[in-house]
Amino acid sequence: MATAMASAITLLPRHVLGGAGQTPPSEKVNIAGIGVGGMGGANLQALKSQNIVALCDVDHDYAAHTFKEYPNAKLYTDYREMLDKQKDIEAVLIATPDHTHALISMAAMKAGKHVYCQKPLTHDVYESRMLAKAAKELGVVTQMGIQGHSTDDLRTICEWIWDGAIGEVREVDAWCSLTYYPWGHEGWSSQWGARPKETPPLPAKLNWDLWLGPAPYRPYHRAYHPATWRCWWDFGCGMMGDRGAHTLDVVNWSLKLGPPATVEATSCGMDAEVHPLSAIVTFRFPAREDLPPVKLTWYEGTRPPRPEDMDADVAWPAEGGTLFKGSKGMLICGVYGNSPKLLPLSRHLEYKRPSKTLPRIADHCHELDWVRAIRSGQQAGTSFAYAGPLTETCLLGNVAKRVDGLIEWDAANLKVKNSEAANQILRTQYRQGWSL
Repeated sequence: MATAMASAITLLPRHVLGGAGQTPPSEKVNIAGIGVGGMGGANLQALKSQNIVALCDVDHDYAAHTFKEYPNAKLYTDYREMLDKQKDIEAVLIATPDHTHALISMAAMKAGKHVYCQKPLTHDVYESRMLAKAAKELGVVTQMGIQGHSTDDLRTICEWIWDGAIGEVREVDAWCSLTYYPWGHEGWSSQWGARPKETPPLPAKLNWDLWLGPAPYRPYHRAYHPATWRCWWDFGCGMMGDRGAHTLDVVNWSLKLGPPATVEATSCGMDAEVHPLSAIVTFRFPAREDLPPVKLTWYEGTRPPRPEDMDADVAWPAEGGTLFKGSKGMLICGVYGNSPKLLPLSRHLEYKRPSKTLPRIADHCHELDWVRAIRSGQQAGTSFAYAGPLTETCLLGNVAKRVDGLIEWDAANLKVKNSEAANQILRTQYRQGWSL
């Protein structure tokens, strides 16, 4: 990161440079965007200093506003055609719905492209393991889109915890108080997760078969695309994959978690089609090196009970956050590890901050951290080696929700020891014609 960035800096003659303050043309990366109508468009804005050479989206109307931003980029509907035809692409940004992340990422890596994939990395646990393995074998530079990982605050929390600011941490509460209910879009809502019965006309520039990709066929409806696919089991990872991938990042990094031993879930509003209205998921992690076992409780659609010894004037972070409970105090922060505070507040004021031992990302830009890693030949902060295991943990929470109970996890063998029903959920069955 910062060390890698420093080693990549060289002095170039003025004629090589594009002008004062500009990136030398020789250092720009040729990037293609896949799934650019929503978050992908925002990611591309962060990458606009690079060469955006191709854009691919299954819905050209939905992505039209992004297409206009990059008039020199070649346009595609099918990512496979793009990867096959356009040989100048060096790196690929992927911001499609969750259920297509793994297939597109794998195809891009096998084509020798560096990959930035939005969170959650994959739609199921097996895919996470396979992407991490492939990235290592193929030697490409990867990054998962959890932008909080490139902030100073996340590093500060790690340094405080490693310094012993709150003592031993054996318990953590993390939460997202948001919910997807009511399911639907533009005034339509389902009856407790039932699929819509009406079949509206297919938008003229939407390739619905490609949007579905590996998922079982169902007729198009606006309840799935463009905005609400994440709440449907066939397409999205729910709040566990949405906000959990962000919020559990700081817990995973600071406590060096590794895989959980058990995961247990209770849910409100269980349904075969959509994610629950709310859920509580308890992860138990074994001791690691010199660190004690940890109980991590994830709350979605709700939040944890307020500790009795929490300062009365400390407000819960908006929408969600994390509360570390240590033997010498607590630490609270927001969804992305932002605005950390030691509790009681008197401890926050008195605590002598340790030295900064983790390299900082100068511009806090997660996308450019990936670009700098490509230029330097290093790995980015949330490479698939890091993102794969983190995503596995999040998605095991979804597995526990779907069996509505406790699962015992055998990480080495990628299996649940006590539930064959849970094992069936670890790997999605793809529609005919699709494979990883």
